[in-house]
Amino acid sequence: MPFDLRARTAMMLLAVGLSFAPVMAAPATSSTLEPPVPAPSGSSRATPPGAVIASAHALSTDAGMEIIRAGGNAFDAAIAVSATLSVVEPISSGIGGGGFFLLHDARTGRDVFVDARETAPESATPAAFLDGKGELNRDRSVNGPWSAGIPGLPAALVHLAERYGRLPLKTSLAPAIRIAREGFPIYARLERGYGSRREVMERYRGTRAVFLADGTPPQVGETLRQPDLARTLELLGEKGFDGFYRGDVAKKLLASVKEEGGKWRADELAGYRVKEREPLCFKYRGWDVTTAPPPSSGGVAMAQILQILEGWDLSKLDPAQRTHLVVEAMRRAYRDRTIYLGDPDFVQVPVARLTSREYAAGLRASIHPDKALPSALLSGKPAPLEDDETTHFSIIDADGNRVSATQTVNLLYGSGLVAPGTGVLLNNEMDDFALRPGTPNAFGVMGFEANAPKAGKRMLSSMTPSFIESKDKVAAIGAPGGSRIITEVLLGILAYDDGLAPQQVAALPRIHHQWMPDVISAEAGALAPETVKALEAMGHKVNAAEQPWGNLQTVAWDKAGNTLEGGTDPRNPVGKADVMPAPSK
Repeated sequence: MPFDLRARTAMMLLAVGLSFAPVMAAPATSSTLEPPVPAPSGSSRATPPGAVIASAHALSTDAGMEIIRAGGNAFDAAIAVSATLSVVEPISSGIGGGGFFLLHDARTGRDVFVDARETAPESATPAAFLDGKGELNRDRSVNGPWSAGIPGLPAALVHLAERYGRLPLKTSLAPAIRIAREGFPIYARLERGYGSRREVMERYRGTRAVFLADGTPPQVGETLRQPDLARTLELLGEKGFDGFYRGDVAKKLLASVKEEGGKWRADELAGYRVKEREPLCFKYRGWDVTTAPPPSSGGVAMAQILQILEGWDLSKLDPAQRTHLVVEAMRRAYRDRTIYLGDPDFVQVPVARLTSREYAAGLRASIHPDKALPSALLSGKPAPLEDDETTHFSIIDADGNRVSATQTVNLLYGSGLVAPGTGVLLNNEMDDFALRPGTPNAFGVMGFEANAPKAGKRMLSSMTPSFIESKDKVAAIGAPGGSRIITEVLLGILAYDDGLAPQQVAALPRIHHQWMPDVISAEAGALAPETVKALEAMGHKVNAAEQPWGNLQTVAWDKAGNTLEGGTDPRNPVGKADVMPAPSK
């Protein structure tokens, strides 16, 4: 029987309560590796037939494959992909920001979560972000030096090379260095994002030197060259941690922050450390889910939502009721996110309770089968779109190592501040703290004391890099999207559970609810008109015509057929998924 994309996608949408509409077609950049390469005779452990990488830019996927061909493993490739994204996607991430790396070491069978989230400098007290009336100073929280946390991504690249890679760090960084020096073509998203942040970007001389080098703003088709960033990456490759956090680069970072009125100290840079944490693991139906622990809120929220939904056979319910149940599960998880979650090194996070099946059963019991539970303290404002910030990539190699990594500078182009002489665009992650308790941040998400800033503390995140594994399949999945990351990954896991292929998973229409504001957000066409009417009759407020959001990247190994496939989000035309057969033995 011929494969029918529309029919398979429709099955998934019914499973999660969405009504099918063809929002967008799958791009030609998805890739599948067939025919399968069998595991060697007598092998005690099946291995994939090659390597697969999906990332948000073709140049970063190609960089990862270049390192695989050079003898690197998935972790070396992750360094290449991450660093290249830092060059070609300054709108979304960079070495002036941070990220989370979920790793699976095939040799030991160990999963580890590498936390490279930014940390707060000592100067970043809540009072520093209030104006004369005691209100949140939004300009200071999202623009310039005060909005920037101490970067974590460079330390993560060093950590991956020293602990898990096969190749020298400078080898894995070589593609990114080359692209930064030679340049790459500017694409529409960079031009559009610069236009929306132009006033902030052009405040700072270091930023003007990079993005106005020819005297005009970036335009599609022009070449963006970043020689200072190339040199910074070279120093990182040559000197490791000290190449960024001490020495010449560190001095320039500190001088730039001071010049623009901020307060960082040399010991805060030199004292940054990544942290290895135990991933959060739970079961959903026939899947083992491995995902992000705090300071990510994503894993806890996903565990709650999926375990709540496990109490129903969604396939037997009509689309409106299925959507209602998914939304009510989202609502409860996001409420707990707001109240309980923060950096576990600073606050007591009740992870065991929040992710227990008993707690999920209690939340499930509070859901009325055909009536919405209004969220408290309605803000009345729609959740802002977050399609361009943050980035994700997924990798599986021929040994079975895998990486699911999400990295960010927070909002478009982060703080807007490039430190002169470094090419480093600083993040604006301080806005992810609860700078003023009960006041929503740029993503419409509130927080309280658990996520208040303190020196050295990591701000709460929604980044949710994840693995799922059944007896027949292994997949790595993740996405950008601010507070919507969690629901993007959630719908992706439900899609895999329904049997969809990676490219179909990446292309699915999306819905979202985050407790406050009390509204169902849906991409245009994701919900049929009759489903919207039924949801409104239950008491839901529905925004059913939002622009597409997110940029999901996923890869999968079908163990039964021993095939590899990648999926890249068609909402982002420059993404690429690619596969490489393993060398013949």
